[in-house]
Amino acid sequence: MFEDFRLIDGELHAEHVPLSRIAAEVGTPVYVYSRAGFERQAAAFRDGLKDCGPIHLAYAIKANPNLAVLRVMANAGYGADVVSGGELERALAAGMAAKDVVFSGVGKTRVELTQGLDRGIGQFNLELEAEGVALSEIAAARGQRAPCVLRVNPDVDAGTHAKISTGKAENKFGVAIGDAPAIYARLAQLPGLNLRGIAAHIGSQLLSLAPLEAAYQRLGALVAELRGAGHTVSHVDLGGGLGIAYKAGDVPPTPADYGAMVARVTRDWDVTLMFEPGRLIAGNAGVLLTRVIWVKPSPANPWVIVDAAMNDLARPALYDAWHDFAAVRPTGERFVANIAGPVCESGDTFAKAREIDRVGEGDLAIFRTAGAYGATMASTYNSRALVPEVMVDGDRYAIVADRIPAAQIMAEERVPEWLQA
Repeated sequence: MFEDFRLIDGELHAEHVPLSRIAAEVGTPVYVYSRAGFERQAAAFRDGLKDCGPIHLAYAIKANPNLAVLRVMANAGYGADVVSGGELERALAAGMAAKDVVFSGVGKTRVELTQGLDRGIGQFNLELEAEGVALSEIAAARGQRAPCVLRVNPDVDAGTHAKISTGKAENKFGVAIGDAPAIYARLAQLPGLNLRGIAAHIGSQLLSLAPLEAAYQRLGALVAELRGAGHTVSHVDLGGGLGIAYKAGDVPPTPADYGAMVARVTRDWDVTLMFEPGRLIAGNAGVLLTRVIWVKPSPANPWVIVDAAMNDLARPALYDAWHDFAAVRPTGERFVANIAGPVCESGDTFAKAREIDRVGEGDLAIFRTAGAYGATMASTYNSRALVPEVMVDGDRYAIVADRIPAAQIMAEERVPEWLQA
């Protein structure tokens, strides 16, 4: 699980680089990524799908959009799943082919639809009928046919956190599966569209294959219904969402388990299957390296105050998410403590009453499994610097995103002349 961040001679290393070296040379807090970690998971996911017939792999850029990460994924043969014009430009800048880009997202603007056509992307995932009508108008006016699929909402409870569930009837994504045949029929008649299939994504951090299988069975029935009505269905996008182990007791399905289920359920579909893994690839390939500022006494448990905060790693504040906390130089001693950052919010708390490595003022520590939805969700709240990112490759590392200090961010702001008197 953590093979790329392990103890060597009593100190945690990223591959073969001691984390204390990165802290000394780059400062803390800082995200540290393992190139080998990304490559290993990318290969494992592909291998797991070996019996699934023709496939297309599109890394979900939202999980970690750093250009160096995207280059690793491009070199591994992955395209990109993007949800904004900015992510599209990142994918292309990193060397991903436009034909391998899938444009998802419920709020694509006409400007972004035009941008996708300009760039020649491989597929638009339509979230509602009006979006398809708009894309038809734009493409037809340019003499183009836009490759697209219709995203359906299969009304399956993914059993994950409410804020990352996307496949229930009340969620904002896709069209109701019962309405899909009629919408598909109308869109298929429009000029400028090459409507070639359907898509679904029911949520993120799934630890069971059961909801995925239930959703895919519904998709299979819809494929048969659409073909029975005379429509072409050559592509089905199965989304992403496979979970990873954040803590002891989490037992996510392996890529091989997932691939076996997909092969069984889809064996008669005769389509190109499309996948959009993100967290599965990136999660365990990164950590957030931090330094202890204070250990503050408390009537119950002491507070370990670290220099990382909710603006650097938002998941615990947003989702009550768990990230293992480990000392860079563990002594073997343990204690029960709370862990918090310096931001002026009670929500800036990473853990409460947790048994952790005993740490003291000035010690280095990491939050594990921070390669996905970490730096990508960072902010400058409390006028804090934007956290930097480092990628390790064997016994070397490079800064792949600079720390952006508050002064630099402030330099982009303006006080209007009429306030300067």
